[in-house]
Amino acid sequence: PSRELANQIYAVAQQLIQTEPAIRINRLVGGMDKQKQIDKLQNHQPHVAIGTPGRILDMIKGYDLVPSSVRHFVVDEADMTLDMGFLETVDAIASSFPDHLQMAVFSATIPQKLEPFLRKYMDNPTTIELKPQSVIADTVENILIAAKGRDKNELIYQLVTMGHPFLVLIFANTKTSVDAIHDFLKHQGLKVAKIHGGIQPRERRRVMKDVADLKYQYVVATDLAARGIDIKGVSMVINAEIPRDNEFFIHRVGRTGRNGMAGTAVTLYEPGQEDQIAELEHMGIKFAPKMIKNGELVDTYDRNRRVHRKPKQEDTSLAIRGLVKKAKQKHMPNYRKKIRTAVLLERKRNTKIARRQALLAEKRKNRKRG
Repeated sequence: PSRELANQIYAVAQQLIQTEPAIRINRLVGGMDKQKQIDKLQNHQPHVAIGTPGRILDMIKGYDLVPSSVRHFVVDEADMTLDMGFLETVDAIASSFPDHLQMAVFSATIPQKLEPFLRKYMDNPTTIELKPQSVIADTVENILIAAKGRDKNELIYQLVTMGHPFLVLIFANTKTSVDAIHDFLKHQGLKVAKIHGGIQPRERRRVMKDVADLKYQYVVATDLAARGIDIKGVSMVINAEIPRDNEFFIHRVGRTGRNGMAGTAVTLYEPGQEDQIAELEHMGIKFAPKMIKNGELVDTYDRNRRVHRKPKQEDTSLAIRGLVKKAKQKHMPNYRKKIRTAVLLERKRNTKIARRQALLAEKRKNRKRG
């Protein structure tokens, strides 16, 4: 789905055929000389074609790439392909191929909107699900910081200038947020790069080369723009915002702590996002609650966190027990009303979490069946 990912796969493929130079591999992506790609195809059809959906379809429509000879078809990062709006293009490509071919689809998740495409082209496929031993690598220190209405840009600045991180990757949910964080850090005198869908391909290639050459120590990005981009040596990941999709959280944090190296992941959250934190905890993700004090990260205990509460809906929280104790001491009728309200809110919140967890579990079950 992206030029960067296609270039990565092409580079690895070139390494694999070093001892077999007779194997022809063509790279078909936008942003490169199209006529040169056409000339190369007209001279010799490739054994392997690696490319982005738009350019591959162009070559098929122009009769430059011969689809009738295709025996294997691979769709990488299928969920990202769907998110970026390329699924119709991939559908058009697949429909041009012979009926009897091997098809492989690789995807971090299997969204429901992807399933009709899979049913259309895959007859009773074999599903292989790769499960990591743990949700987050043991090499990652996973930190949770309550923003509590404070300026997140200022918190991020404090985090990235604390100690000497080798390379910091900061995630935000939207292009607007990425721009805001980038501009703030740049204004503070930091050399920071940004990556999102609104940046022109040529500029994005230049930025990625500069990041690889260690010209930037800080990179701000959206999830989709960062997918498929191999940024090596990330020592810290900062979630400026909790992602809308929990799977994206795992992808983000997985950017650091690789190859046995230690890494740090920091998530900033607001009091109203407790339910989202609880969902991540239900997935087996553990957080270390901390706060910034005197320019250092220190342990803290946030009373609003749900990790120390028992999961049963009937359990009484510390806040409710406190109200009960006060009611007994003062015998004030108003406290009974407060207790009832607190209990109802507690039950409502637990019910909401339970429903969302059941829905997520059902979605995962459907993905496995698909």
